[in-house]
Amino acid sequence: MTDSDRHISAAQGYLELGLLKEAREELAALPVEAQARVDVIEITLLCLMGEHQWEEAFALASALCLAEPAEPGGFIHAAFCLHEMGRTAEALDFLSRGPAELRTKPVYFYNMGCYHAKLGQLDKALRYLKQAFDMDQSLRCHARKDPDLAALREKLQSKTTA
Repeated sequence: MTDSDRHISAAQGYLELGLLKEAREELAALPVEAQARVDVIEITLLCLMGEHQWEEAFALASALCLAEPAEPGGFIHAAFCLHEMGRTAEALDFLSRGPAELRTKPVYFYNMGCYHAKLGQLDKALRYLKQAFDMDQSLRCHARKDPDLAALREKLQSKTTA
C-alpha cells in the first residue's frame, strides 16, 4: 500500500465516522497528482455535502458526472445538491437524465420520490417510493421520518401503501 493509498483509506474511514475535518486533512496530505483521482474526488464531494457546502459540492459532482458519465454516483449527488439548494425541479431533471445504471439503484427511486413529493406530485412520488421500497425495504423506515416526504407522512405510516 502506497502513502497515497493510506491517506485515502484513512480519509474514507474518517468520512464514515463523520469526522469530516480529519478526512479533509488526510486528503490535503496527498500529492497534487493524486487529487484528480476519482476516489479522492468522491471523498471530497461527500465531505462538502456533509458540511452543507451545496454549491461547491454541486460543482464537484457535476465534474464527476463528466469524468464518469456512465456511473450513477455523481448524478445522485449532483441532484441532491440541487435539491438542497432549493432547485428541486432542476434536481429532478438532472437525475432523470442520468445513465441507465441509475435505475438499478434504490436511492434513485427514493430521491425521485422525494423530489416529486416536494414539487407536490404526490401520486408520482408514491410510485417512485414503492419501487424504492421494493428494491430496499430499509428505506421505508427512513421515509417515515424524511422531511421531504411530510406531505405523504400518513400514507407512509401504513405498510400497505407505498
